[in-house]
Amino acid sequence: MAVQAGKDLLVKVDMTSDGQFETIAGLRATRVSFNAEPVEVTSLDSEGGWRELLAGAGVRSAAISGSGVFRDAGTDERARQLFFDGLTPDFQIVIPSFGIIEGPFQVAAIEYGGSLNGEATYELSLQSAGQLSFTADTADAPGGGV
Repeated sequence: MAVQAGKDLLVKVDMTSDGQFETIAGLRATRVSFNAEPVEVTSLDSEGGWRELLAGAGVRSAAISGSGVFRDAGTDERARQLFFDGLTPDFQIVIPSFGIIEGPFQVAAIEYGGSLNGEATYELSLQSAGQLSFTADTADAPGGGV
């Protein structure tokens, strides 16, 4: 995978629950993490005393965080309303040369800040709220693209 511009990692939200995704405007930094909580099944019979994990078990989750400046009243209002209503709409996370992660997320935190000589900023944290799907980036394949 070639070096990618950070600005190409996009967080998109389903604006009206109709499958039409819009990039959350103003994000300047974005971070995505995937986690799996293992289920340990080690016993006295475990070969060589090595830890054993149960395949396919445990809780999987994803977290997204981002920070930026206010740019678009529509996506700013949507993120704020999702937090106050506790909704879990579908989001898309576009990771260049990797693929698209899609599924329900909940806005876990929104922080607002600003300084006297600077712009108003915000930080956004999302937590997965159900099963996620992955579509591989096929941009290098004939006729492909994300």
